[in-house]
Amino acid sequence: MSTSVSPSPAQSPAEPHVLDNAVWAALTGPHARIAERVGRAARYPLDVCPFTALADPADPGAWDDLAALVGPDTETAVTGARAVPDGWEIVETGQGVQLVDTGLRAEPAPEGVRLGLDDIPEILDLIALTKPGPFLPRTVELGTYLGIRHRGQLIAMAGERVHPPGWTEISAVCTHPAHRGQGLATRLVRAVAAGIRERGETPFLHTLASNTTAIRLYESIGFTLRRRTNFLLVRTPGCHPAPAP
Repeated sequence: MSTSVSPSPAQSPAEPHVLDNAVWAALTGPHARIAERVGRAARYPLDVCPFTALADPADPGAWDDLAALVGPDTETAVTGARAVPDGWEIVETGQGVQLVDTGLRAEPAPEGVRLGLDDIPEILDLIALTKPGPFLPRTVELGTYLGIRHRGQLIAMAGERVHPPGWTEISAVCTHPAHRGQGLATRLVRAVAAGIRERGETPFLHTLASNTTAIRLYESIGFTLRRRTNFLLVRTPGCHPAPAP
């Protein structure tokens, strides 16, 4: 596993990179049309993607907006935060890595087919079997999802998820266990990346920091580790009755 992090060549230290808060950049940019937002907090619809984001995770006011958005005593997944204000509970933490395309050979996959809402039952079955990360009934609406079939059965897939300006995340990369070792996922990643490149954007992706096998694979095909990431599953403060006078 590589531990180097490539800086953005034209990035000023005073200017955070758009990928440093990718979910917020997506929900206030290309995905604003579907975003649910209160002030400095936003989230995807609950049947589309589980992520919420804050304009500035260090701003207590943004956390207040998030509490108003999701409601009291509610669990929600927050990206980019490492701590929570008083009254909040951290239910679970996760460490990941963010990789960006620096040399991927993007090309169409002739055997790849576009997946849509009619394919959701099969997609969810493959996701449940392979567990590449969260995928919900309407996640497929976030972008292009491609699949490969064998004798009519969906056996591999990859697609687009978070979409900050100028970038698109490749996600839900998975292959049925009975068909691994054939390069199916790599072909689909290259094909999804080709569509992203055609729009003049750059592919990126996330995976668990512990998934060193996936990290090595992505680095071998042209992705570079950019930074480490942190995810929190948090619970909003409960709604307590006002004290009696």
